[in-house]
Amino acid sequence: MKKILISPSKYVQDNGALANLGEYVLAFGKKALLVASKDDQSRVQHILDEATNKCDFELIYGGFNLECTTEEVQRLININNENSCDVIIGLGGGKALDTAKAVSHSKELPVITIPTIASTDAPCSSLSVVYNAKGEFQEYRFYRSNPDLVLVDTGIISKAPTRFLIAGMGDALSTYFEARACERAFADNIPGGKSTKLAVAAAKLCYETLLEDSLKAIAASESNCVTQALENIIEANTLLSGMGFESSGLAAAHAIHNGLTALEETHKFFHGEKVAFGTLVHLVLENAPKSELDEVLSYCKSVGLPTCLGDLGVNVITDEKVRAVAELSCAENETIHNMPFKVTSDDVFAAIYTADKLGR
Repeated sequence: MKKILISPSKYVQDNGALANLGEYVLAFGKKALLVASKDDQSRVQHILDEATNKCDFELIYGGFNLECTTEEVQRLININNENSCDVIIGLGGGKALDTAKAVSHSKELPVITIPTIASTDAPCSSLSVVYNAKGEFQEYRFYRSNPDLVLVDTGIISKAPTRFLIAGMGDALSTYFEARACERAFADNIPGGKSTKLAVAAAKLCYETLLEDSLKAIAASESNCVTQALENIIEANTLLSGMGFESSGLAAAHAIHNGLTALEETHKFFHGEKVAFGTLVHLVLENAPKSELDEVLSYCKSVGLPTCLGDLGVNVITDEKVRAVAELSCAENETIHNMPFKVTSDDVFAAIYTADKLGR
Protein backbone atom coordinates (compact mmCIF):
# COMPACT_ATOMS: atom_id res chain seq x y z
CA MET A 1 0.00 0.00 0.00
CA LYS A 2 1.48 3.32 -1.08
CA LYS A 3 1.41 5.95 1.66
CA ILE A 4 2.31 9.59 1.02
CA LEU A 5 2.89 12.47 3.44
CA ILE A 6 3.33 16.01 2.13
CA SER A 7 3.95 19.30 3.93
CA PRO A 8 5.48 22.75 3.39
CA SER A 9 9.24 22.75 2.96
CA LYS A 10 9.57 25.09 5.94
CA TYR A 11 7.15 26.46 8.53
CA VAL A 12 8.14 29.45 10.66
CA GLN A 13 5.81 30.81 13.36
CA ASP A 14 6.84 33.68 15.61
CA ASN A 15 5.68 36.99 17.02
CA GLY A 16 7.38 39.51 14.69
CA ALA A 17 8.33 37.03 11.95
CA LEU A 18 7.39 39.33 9.05
CA ALA A 19 10.17 41.81 9.84
CA ASN A 20 12.66 39.11 8.81
CA LEU A 21 11.05 38.52 5.40
CA GLY A 22 14.17 39.63 3.55
CA GLU A 23 16.37 36.80 4.77
CA TYR A 24 13.82 34.30 3.43
CA VAL A 25 13.33 36.06 0.09
CA LEU A 26 17.07 36.20 -0.50
CA ALA A 27 17.22 32.40 -0.33
CA PHE A 28 15.38 32.45 -3.67
CA GLY A 29 16.47 35.71 -5.31
CA LYS A 30 16.29 39.47 -4.96
CA LYS A 31 12.91 40.34 -6.45
CA ALA A 32 9.51 39.18 -5.17
CA LEU A 33 5.97 39.68 -6.46
CA LEU A 34 3.63 40.43 -3.56
CA VAL A 35 0.04 39.25 -3.97
CA ALA A 36 -1.98 41.14 -1.36
CA SER A 37 -5.09 43.28 -1.23
CA LYS A 38 -4.71 47.01 -0.61
CA ASP A 39 -6.19 46.67 2.88
CA ASP A 40 -3.97 43.75 3.90
CA GLN A 41 -0.90 45.44 2.49
CA SER A 42 -1.63 48.74 4.20
CA ARG A 43 -2.03 47.04 7.59
CA VAL A 44 1.53 45.66 7.46
CA GLN A 45 3.22 48.22 5.19
CA HIS A 46 5.34 49.56 8.04
CA ILE A 47 6.67 46.05 8.69
CA LEU A 48 7.31 45.44 4.99
CA ASP A 49 9.25 48.72 4.89
CA GLU A 50 11.26 47.57 7.89
CA ALA A 51 12.01 44.27 6.15
CA THR A 52 13.19 45.94 2.91
CA ASN A 53 15.37 48.33 4.91
CA LYS A 54 17.00 45.43 6.77
CA CYS A 55 17.79 43.38 3.65
CA ASP A 56 18.58 44.22 0.04
CA PHE A 57 15.57 42.85 -1.84
CA GLU A 58 12.78 44.33 -3.94
CA LEU A 59 9.03 43.93 -3.57
CA ILE A 60 6.81 44.31 -6.64
CA TYR A 61 3.31 45.14 -5.43
CA GLY A 62 0.80 43.24 -7.55
CA GLY A 63 -2.34 43.85 -5.48
CA PHE A 64 -5.20 41.37 -5.21
CA ASN A 65 -8.84 41.75 -6.26
CA LEU A 66 -10.26 39.68 -3.37
CA GLU A 67 -11.28 36.57 -5.34
CA CYS A 68 -9.17 33.67 -6.58
CA THR A 69 -10.38 33.49 -10.18
CA THR A 70 -8.76 32.44 -13.43
CA GLU A 71 -8.79 36.07 -14.56
CA GLU A 72 -7.07 37.33 -11.40
CA VAL A 73 -4.36 34.68 -11.66
CA GLN A 74 -3.68 35.67 -15.27
CA ARG A 75 -3.52 39.38 -14.36
CA LEU A 76 -0.80 38.65 -11.81
CA ILE A 77 1.05 36.35 -14.19
CA ASN A 78 1.21 39.27 -16.61
CA ILE A 79 2.67 41.53 -13.89
CA ASN A 80 5.25 38.88 -13.08
CA ASN A 81 6.17 38.55 -16.75
CA GLU A 82 6.80 42.29 -16.90
CA ASN A 83 9.04 42.27 -13.81
CA SER A 84 10.84 38.89 -13.96
CA CYS A 85 10.42 38.12 -10.27
CA ASP A 86 12.34 35.34 -8.52
CA VAL A 87 9.69 34.36 -5.97
CA ILE A 88 5.96 34.85 -5.43
CA ILE A 89 4.64 35.96 -2.04
CA GLY A 90 1.00 35.64 -1.01
CA LEU A 91 0.00 37.78 1.97
CA GLY A 92 -3.46 37.91 3.52
CA GLY A 93 -6.30 35.41 3.72
CA GLY A 94 -6.70 32.07 2.00
CA LYS A 95 -7.85 33.45 -1.34
CA ALA A 96 -4.79 35.69 -1.73
CA LEU A 97 -2.51 32.79 -0.79
CA ASP A 98 -4.28 30.43 -3.19
CA THR A 99 -3.88 33.00 -5.97
CA ALA A 100 -0.15 33.35 -5.23
CA LYS A 101 0.23 29.57 -5.37
CA ALA A 102 -1.52 29.49 -8.74
CA VAL A 103 0.82 32.15 -10.13
CA SER A 104 3.83 30.33 -8.69
CA HIS A 105 2.79 27.06 -10.30
CA SER A 106 2.22 28.65 -13.68
CA LYS A 107 5.64 30.32 -13.67
CA GLU A 108 7.47 27.44 -11.91
CA LEU A 109 8.70 29.80 -9.21
CA PRO A 110 9.02 29.30 -5.44
CA VAL A 111 6.21 30.65 -3.27
CA ILE A 112 6.08 32.09 0.25
CA THR A 113 2.72 32.24 1.99
CA ILE A 114 2.18 34.78 4.78
CA PRO A 115 -1.23 34.50 6.44
CA THR A 116 -2.44 37.65 8.20
CA ILE A 117 -5.38 35.72 9.64
CA ALA A 118 -5.67 32.15 10.90
CA SER A 119 -8.92 31.41 9.12
CA THR A 120 -7.96 28.43 6.91
CA ASP A 121 -5.22 25.89 6.32
CA ALA A 122 -4.56 27.35 2.85
CA PRO A 123 -1.06 28.63 3.80
CA CYS A 124 0.33 25.08 3.95
CA SER A 125 -1.54 23.36 1.13
CA SER A 126 -0.45 22.36 -2.38
CA LEU A 127 -3.73 23.38 -3.95
CA SER A 128 -5.90 26.38 -4.72
CA VAL A 129 -9.66 26.71 -4.51
CA VAL A 130 -10.80 28.64 -7.57
CA TYR A 131 -14.12 30.49 -7.74
CA ASN A 132 -15.97 32.24 -10.52
CA ALA A 133 -16.69 35.97 -10.54
CA LYS A 134 -19.93 35.37 -8.60
CA GLY A 135 -18.06 33.75 -5.73
CA GLU A 136 -19.28 30.24 -6.54
CA PHE A 137 -16.92 27.27 -6.22
CA GLN A 138 -15.44 26.34 -9.60
CA GLU A 139 -12.55 23.90 -9.15
CA TYR A 140 -9.59 22.68 -7.13
CA ARG A 141 -6.17 23.15 -8.70
CA PHE A 142 -3.47 20.75 -7.49
CA TYR A 143 0.23 21.57 -7.65
CA ARG A 144 3.52 19.68 -7.76
CA SER A 145 4.56 20.76 -4.27
CA ASN A 146 3.56 22.63 -1.14
CA PRO A 147 4.72 26.19 -0.43
CA ASP A 148 8.46 26.62 -0.05
CA LEU A 149 7.93 28.67 3.12
CA VAL A 150 4.97 29.38 5.38
CA LEU A 151 5.78 32.49 7.42
CA VAL A 152 3.33 33.05 10.27
CA ASP A 153 3.57 36.27 12.28
CA THR A 154 1.41 35.65 15.34
CA GLY A 155 1.58 39.30 16.35
CA ILE A 156 -0.19 40.30 13.12
CA ILE A 157 -2.78 37.55 13.49
CA SER A 158 -3.51 38.59 17.09
CA LYS A 159 -4.64 41.99 15.82
CA ALA A 160 -7.03 40.61 13.18
CA PRO A 161 -10.77 40.43 13.90
CA THR A 162 -11.47 37.42 16.09
CA ARG A 163 -14.14 36.18 13.70
CA PHE A 164 -11.35 35.08 11.33
CA LEU A 165 -9.71 33.00 14.05
CA ILE A 166 -13.04 31.37 14.89
CA ALA A 167 -13.67 30.62 11.21
CA GLY A 168 -10.27 28.92 11.15
CA MET A 169 -11.41 26.79 14.05
CA GLY A 170 -14.42 25.75 11.97
CA ASP A 171 -12.18 24.73 9.08
CA ALA A 172 -9.81 22.87 11.44
CA LEU A 173 -12.74 21.19 13.20
CA SER A 174 -13.45 19.06 10.13
CA THR A 175 -9.87 17.81 9.79
CA TYR A 176 -9.99 14.86 12.16
CA PHE A 177 -13.42 13.62 11.12
CA GLU A 178 -12.61 13.79 7.42
CA ALA A 179 -9.20 12.17 7.98
CA ARG A 180 -10.87 9.39 9.97
CA ALA A 181 -13.43 8.80 7.22
CA CYS A 182 -10.73 8.65 4.54
CA GLU A 183 -8.65 6.25 6.63
CA ARG A 184 -11.65 3.94 7.11
CA ALA A 185 -12.41 4.06 3.39
CA PHE A 186 -8.78 3.60 2.31
CA ALA A 187 -9.43 6.66 0.18
CA ASP A 188 -6.61 8.45 -1.61
CA ASN A 189 -5.29 11.62 -0.03
CA ILE A 190 -4.48 14.79 -1.95
CA PRO A 191 -1.12 13.53 -3.37
CA GLY A 192 -2.70 10.25 -4.45
CA GLY A 193 -1.60 7.84 -1.74
CA LYS A 194 -2.98 6.49 1.50
CA SER A 195 -2.73 8.26 4.83
CA THR A 196 0.23 7.78 7.13
CA LYS A 197 -0.16 7.34 10.87
CA LEU A 198 1.58 10.70 11.31
CA ALA A 199 -1.05 12.48 9.22
CA VAL A 200 -3.93 10.96 11.20
CA ALA A 201 -2.12 11.82 14.44
CA ALA A 202 -1.76 15.44 13.27
CA ALA A 203 -5.49 15.55 12.48
CA LYS A 204 -6.40 14.15 15.89
CA LEU A 205 -4.03 16.54 17.67
CA CYS A 206 -5.68 19.37 15.75
CA TYR A 207 -9.09 18.43 17.19
CA GLU A 208 -7.72 17.95 20.71
CA THR A 209 -6.01 21.36 20.57
CA LEU A 210 -9.26 23.03 19.50
CA LEU A 211 -11.14 21.54 22.44
CA GLU A 212 -8.40 22.55 24.89
CA ASP A 213 -7.35 26.03 23.78
CA SER A 214 -10.07 27.66 21.66
CA LEU A 215 -11.82 29.70 24.35
CA LYS A 216 -8.49 30.87 25.80
CA ALA A 217 -7.28 31.83 22.32
CA ILE A 218 -10.46 33.78 21.63
CA ALA A 219 -9.91 35.79 24.82
CA ALA A 220 -6.33 36.55 23.76
CA SER A 221 -7.41 37.54 20.25
CA GLU A 222 -10.09 39.85 21.60
CA SER A 223 -7.36 41.50 23.70
CA ASN A 224 -4.96 41.62 20.71
CA CYS A 225 -2.45 39.63 22.76
CA VAL A 226 -0.20 36.71 21.82
CA THR A 227 -0.47 33.92 24.40
CA GLN A 228 0.53 30.27 24.28
CA ALA A 229 -3.11 29.29 23.76
CA LEU A 230 -3.36 31.62 20.76
CA GLU A 231 -0.06 30.26 19.40
CA ASN A 232 -1.45 26.74 19.74
CA ILE A 233 -4.70 27.55 17.92
CA ILE A 234 -2.86 29.35 15.13
CA GLU A 235 -0.72 26.25 14.70
CA ALA A 236 -3.79 24.00 14.78
CA ASN A 237 -5.71 26.12 12.26
CA THR A 238 -2.73 26.41 9.94
CA LEU A 239 -0.17 23.61 10.21
CA LEU A 240 -1.97 20.70 11.91
CA SER A 241 -5.10 21.17 9.85
CA GLY A 242 -3.06 21.64 6.67
CA MET A 243 -1.04 18.48 7.16
CA GLY A 244 -4.06 16.55 8.36
CA PHE A 245 -6.34 17.31 5.44
CA GLU A 246 -3.76 17.03 2.66
CA SER A 247 -2.03 13.90 3.80
CA SER A 248 -5.22 12.15 5.00
CA GLY A 249 -7.90 13.58 2.71
CA LEU A 250 -11.18 15.47 2.60
CA ALA A 251 -14.64 13.92 2.79
CA ALA A 252 -18.20 15.12 3.38
CA ALA A 253 -17.65 18.29 5.42
CA HIS A 254 -15.82 20.17 2.67
CA ALA A 255 -18.15 18.84 -0.02
CA ILE A 256 -21.08 20.29 1.96
CA HIS A 257 -19.22 23.60 2.08
CA ASN A 258 -18.92 23.56 -1.70
CA GLY A 259 -22.60 22.70 -1.97
CA LEU A 260 -23.55 25.63 0.26
CA THR A 261 -21.97 28.04 -2.23
CA ALA A 262 -25.06 27.39 -4.39
CA LEU A 263 -27.03 29.54 -1.94
CA GLU A 264 -26.39 33.26 -2.34
CA GLU A 265 -27.28 33.85 1.31
CA THR A 266 -24.13 31.99 2.40
CA HIS A 267 -21.69 33.99 0.30
CA LYS A 268 -21.04 36.54 3.05
CA PHE A 269 -19.94 33.82 5.44
CA PHE A 270 -16.38 32.55 5.71
CA HIS A 271 -15.12 29.20 4.43
CA GLY A 272 -14.62 27.80 7.92
CA GLU A 273 -18.06 28.86 9.09
CA LYS A 274 -19.64 26.83 6.32
CA VAL A 275 -17.27 23.92 6.92
CA ALA A 276 -18.35 23.84 10.58
CA PHE A 277 -21.95 23.18 9.58
CA GLY A 278 -20.65 20.75 6.96
CA THR A 279 -18.93 18.85 9.77
CA LEU A 280 -22.26 18.42 11.55
CA VAL A 281 -23.80 17.10 8.32
CA HIS A 282 -20.78 14.79 7.94
CA LEU A 283 -21.36 13.34 11.42
CA VAL A 284 -25.07 12.83 10.73
CA LEU A 285 -24.22 11.02 7.49
CA GLU A 286 -21.99 8.54 9.30
CA ASN A 287 -24.38 8.26 12.25
CA ALA A 288 -21.67 9.26 14.71
CA PRO A 289 -22.22 8.42 18.39
CA LYS A 290 -24.50 10.85 20.21
CA SER A 291 -21.70 11.74 22.64
CA GLU A 292 -19.45 12.80 19.77
CA LEU A 293 -22.17 14.78 18.05
CA ASP A 294 -23.03 16.48 21.34
CA GLU A 295 -19.36 17.35 21.89
CA VAL A 296 -19.06 18.96 18.46
CA LEU A 297 -22.34 20.84 18.83
CA SER A 298 -21.34 22.09 22.25
CA TYR A 299 -17.95 23.17 20.94
CA CYS A 300 -19.45 25.09 18.01
CA LYS A 301 -21.93 26.88 20.25
CA SER A 302 -19.23 27.76 22.81
CA VAL A 303 -16.99 29.48 20.25
CA GLY A 304 -19.78 30.91 18.08
CA LEU A 305 -19.58 28.69 15.00
CA PRO A 306 -22.74 28.01 12.91
CA THR A 307 -24.78 24.97 13.88
CA CYS A 308 -27.76 25.44 11.56
CA LEU A 309 -28.69 26.97 8.21
CA GLY A 310 -30.13 30.04 9.91
CA ASP A 311 -26.66 30.79 11.30
CA LEU A 312 -25.48 30.90 7.67
CA GLY A 313 -28.11 33.41 6.62
CA VAL A 314 -30.56 30.86 5.18
CA ASN A 315 -33.64 32.03 7.04
CA VAL A 316 -36.14 30.63 4.55
CA ILE A 317 -35.40 26.94 4.08
CA THR A 318 -37.03 25.17 1.15
CA ASP A 319 -36.65 21.73 -0.35
CA GLU A 320 -35.43 23.38 -3.53
CA LYS A 321 -32.56 25.10 -1.71
CA VAL A 322 -31.55 22.03 0.27
CA ARG A 323 -31.74 19.90 -2.88
CA ALA A 324 -29.44 22.35 -4.70
CA VAL A 325 -26.86 22.07 -1.91
CA ALA A 326 -27.17 18.27 -1.85
CA GLU A 327 -26.77 17.92 -5.61
CA LEU A 328 -23.70 20.17 -5.75
CA SER A 329 -22.18 18.37 -2.76
CA CYS A 330 -22.43 15.06 -4.62
CA ALA A 331 -21.03 16.26 -7.94
CA GLU A 332 -18.66 13.95 -9.75
CA ASN A 333 -15.18 13.95 -8.19
CA GLU A 334 -16.41 15.69 -5.04
CA THR A 335 -14.67 14.71 -1.82
CA ILE A 336 -17.91 13.35 -0.35
CA HIS A 337 -17.20 10.19 -2.32
CA ASN A 338 -14.26 9.54 0.04
CA MET A 339 -16.72 8.52 2.75
CA PRO A 340 -16.45 4.82 3.70
CA PHE A 341 -19.89 4.15 2.21
CA LYS A 342 -21.84 5.31 -0.83
CA VAL A 343 -23.43 8.73 -0.42
CA THR A 344 -26.25 10.00 -2.64
CA SER A 345 -27.83 13.41 -2.91
CA ASP A 346 -30.88 11.98 -1.14
CA ASP A 347 -28.66 11.02 1.79
CA VAL A 348 -27.21 14.53 1.93
CA PHE A 349 -30.66 16.11 1.60
CA ALA A 350 -31.82 14.19 4.68
CA ALA A 351 -28.60 14.83 6.61
CA ILE A 352 -28.78 18.60 6.03
CA TYR A 353 -32.32 18.79 7.37
CA THR A 354 -31.36 16.61 10.34
CA ALA A 355 -28.19 18.53 11.19
CA ASP A 356 -30.12 21.80 10.91
CA LYS A 357 -32.75 20.51 13.32
CA LEU A 358 -30.15 19.27 15.81
CA GLY A 359 -28.21 22.52 15.54
CA ARG A 360 -31.26 24.61 16.27
